[in-house]
Amino acid sequence: MKYAFLTDVGKQRENNQDYVNVFKNKKDIIFGIVADGMGGHRGGDVASDMAVSHLGNAFEDTKLDTADSIREWILAELSRENDRIVSVSNQFEDLYGMGTTMVGVFFVDGKMLVVNVGDSRCYVLYENKLEQLSVDHSLVHELLETGQISEEEAENHPQKNIITQTLGVSQTVQPRVKDFEIPDDAIVMLCTDGLTNMVTPEQITKILSSKGTLETKCQKLIKMANKAGGNDNITALLITSDKGGN
Repeated sequence: MKYAFLTDVGKQRENNQDYVNVFKNKKDIIFGIVADGMGGHRGGDVASDMAVSHLGNAFEDTKLDTADSIREWILAELSRENDRIVSVSNQFEDLYGMGTTMVGVFFVDGKMLVVNVGDSRCYVLYENKLEQLSVDHSLVHELLETGQISEEEAENHPQKNIITQTLGVSQTVQPRVKDFEIPDDAIVMLCTDGLTNMVTPEQITKILSSKGTLETKCQKLIKMANKAGGNDNITALLITSDKGGN
């Protein structure tokens, strides 16, 4: 696998509360993860750093090599990490109420195992078509799912930023986990809403389909989000097989 990632503070925020990294366990299984923190001046930064570091370092120590074992592991680990973030939040006044979204992808058994909490997203580009694989934990998605609003109304809904699941804040967490086949020349993208709120799916498709390295494509995505206003921190992680992404 090849990968590249980039994170940027954006144009409107004073500090970057996004975290991103890629890890490999003892069986050479790849785990990419992106987190978007929230809460207070430091709280979001601490929560997202905890999630990425704890989950990634714990995975590196495993010998898991099947989709079923990884699914069981990540669900248990996310529950433990939620408890850790809540515990730290309750110990320090300046961190109280902190939380973070997360989206992760494992490449195992010829499949992608996608897990998310909140509205950070996983997409796949295949044959110049961009598809969202993760499902947002958000009020707008719930309204859309129940038919209370249309897709057009969802795009600019005034409550678009309200999420219904995070790591931290609540005593329980209910991650979404699903597996997908991996086309040979697909590009997988994990990102925070600082990208998707600023850049359209059509613009993302054009950049990911263009020639150039994964690093160059990350830079173009960040630049476009900032050009559109850079209202939030912006993070993109691109992963592909050795056959794609150039």
